[in-house]
Amino acid sequence: MTRPATAAVRGEGTIVRCSRFSVAIALTVALAPTPSHPGRAETRPLPISPAHPSRAETRPSPLPNPLGYVSDHAGVLDAEWKARIRSVCQDLERKTGVELVVVTVPSTRPYATAKDYGSALYERWGIGTAQQDHGLLVLAVAERRQATVTVGKGLLGVITPPTIEGIGNTYLEPAFRAGRYGEGLYRATVALAAVVQEIRVGEPPRSHLKGLGIFLTLLTSVGALWFLWWIARPDLRHPYGRLRRGEFWGSGQGGFGGNFGGFGGGMSGEGLK
Repeated sequence: MTRPATAAVRGEGTIVRCSRFSVAIALTVALAPTPSHPGRAETRPLPISPAHPSRAETRPSPLPNPLGYVSDHAGVLDAEWKARIRSVCQDLERKTGVELVVVTVPSTRPYATAKDYGSALYERWGIGTAQQDHGLLVLAVAERRQATVTVGKGLLGVITPPTIEGIGNTYLEPAFRAGRYGEGLYRATVALAAVVQEIRVGEPPRSHLKGLGIFLTLLTSVGALWFLWWIARPDLRHPYGRLRRGEFWGSGQGGFGGNFGGFGGGMSGEGLK
């Protein structure tokens, strides 16, 4: 698994100030190993916690074990929200190959920040494919009411800092402020899935799309903004009900139309089950 480097939203990070706490929304980027240093990650000139290989070999890992698409180690999600998030993640991987994992933890200890914790967890769990690294990790820290998103290198052209900032400000910040972790994480999960829904991991790039990068990026951004507006409509008590009924994400549109059913198993060589 590659070692992630980190990059923050809006320069060094976006902090949304609230009356009694702050919600930090950050973008963490996972990069591939460099040819000159096989097995080591390419890094950018950003603050990264120093590695201690000798300690890692002799001490138990402070990171929790994966529990599937949703690992609620902080105990802040009820069964219904877990099932909804799992269904979206499961459908996303089945249709696109993108692996999206949602994790809650009580605190970031022994790491200094949520970004550092998310980077370490992304690497430890091996999220995303080994070849193209199409993975997404949404991490919520209950103690600080913070969230961070770790993005695999294969998704860097699609999941951008403005995308993360918009999702954080629209869904995570207001929900976390009210203590509704399940709702916020579910909305953020669906929004991320909508942005990457056209990706097909393992498909070779099509030559006739060369030169259309800027156009496709703009088109994706406009579509994502429209989707974010739609699911933020205040007149919908459960804005994702249409997803379950297939009224919005019909199979012909390549959406997720999940049934929000059960979930079982854990990490395997073929991904999360």
